Amino acid sequence: MSLARLLPPDLAERAALAAEVHARPSEPLTAPARASHVAVLVDPDERAQELAHLRKLCRHYQIAQPAEGDQQWSGTLGHLRLTWERHGEFSAYTLLAAGRSTPPFVQTAVALLPEGWLAGVPGFTVQACHAEILHADEEFDLPALQQAAFAGNAVIGSALGDGVALACSDFRLHADGFGRFLLADRGMDPLLAGRMLQRLFEIESYRMMALLAFPVARRLAPRIQAIEKSLAGLTDDIARSGDDSRSDEALLQPLTRLAAEVESGLSASQFRFGACRAYAELVRTRIDELREQRLAGLQTIGEFMARRFTPAVATAATVSQRLHDLSERVSQASHLLSTRVDIAREQQNHALLASMDRRARQQLRLQQTVEGLSVAAIVYYLAGVVGYMLKGGEALGLPFNTPLIVGASVPMLALLAMLAVRRARRHAHEPGSD
Repeated sequence: MSLARLLPPDLAERAALAAEVHARPSEPLTAPARASHVAVLVDPDERAQELAHLRKLCRHYQIAQPAEGDQQWSGTLGHLRLTWERHGEFSAYTLLAAGRSTPPFVQTAVALLPEGWLAGVPGFTVQACHAEILHADEEFDLPALQQAAFAGNAVIGSALGDGVALACSDFRLHADGFGRFLLADRGMDPLLAGRMLQRLFEIESYRMMALLAFPVARRLAPRIQAIEKSLAGLTDDIARSGDDSRSDEALLQPLTRLAAEVESGLSASQFRFGACRAYAELVRTRIDELREQRLAGLQTIGEFMARRFTPAVATAATVSQRLHDLSERVSQASHLLSTRVDIAREQQNHALLASMDRRARQQLRLQQTVEGLSVAAIVYYLAGVVGYMLKGGEALGLPFNTPLIVGASVPMLALLAMLAVRRARRHAHEPGSD
């Protein structure tokens, strides 16, 4: 018997969103144990190749393979437990094996993988570390382990989880290319031990991902300084140029070039700087989740990160802010210079219009003068025609006084000519007249 549905239709993403809080669970862990963790920076074009490489390993051990679109997979490979997680930019491989190595880190978890498989994973290694999980009361002799596990390097460590575990590391890469962690169990249950180890691995992975912005910041710093110097010089030139529009227009080209250079730097770096801020926040969150307590004579992980990691993140943040400030300053200078050039052009246009207006008035006066001369010419021509007509009448014997009649007709002829010229001019100014 089917139950009637009590809810409206589900949002398409509802199930995935509800399951997100349960994504990437930690593997339960019991001391003694060995673990290895590798974070690989994977190009989006290599994702299919990465999945095929993982499926090849599954076929070798004849176990279920990850499905297309999976973001996480776990499987047992003989005496080894492998967890694969796909993150936004990188993929993480965590390997767990029971038992300890004597001396520490000689027989690691990755040694149980088929030869050459890990080296064939697509992408570039961004972080790799081993961990040894020991019983604290029996095996955690810190001075002896410092020499045996960390080659005598200075150790950073603390009590975790309100004292239920001890952890230490030198945060250095050793000869095999891996970092090293020691985690001592002082009463953790398997799930808590798995979470503690996962947090330690994530601190290292997110720390390295955040620090990818540091080389970018160092490369950009001299470039930003050069742009700031050039901008200061251009700003001084703008201040000195006064009302010289030609100088302003000449300054627009180098200012535009600076703006393009700044925007190029922004577009090339802002994703990396934004990712740095996000990863650094994750590092701080994971350190807080450790709930550290100080061990005598050791610097805590939080203190070590505050002294060594936080300044690098601050450098990246400062360079990012300098780029944004520089972009704003270049934009303001460009706007100021463009405004001055526009005002100068408007003044030139105003002067040009005034000159055109003067020429139009001069042309009008010239036209009126020509019209007056035209009227005189027309009157002279018409008076001549009248005179010829009268002389013709005299030749026929008519009693005409030609000079008198011609002289009397001149005013009337002038009036008619003026009316004709005015009418023609008015017709020429009517809309639609050609």
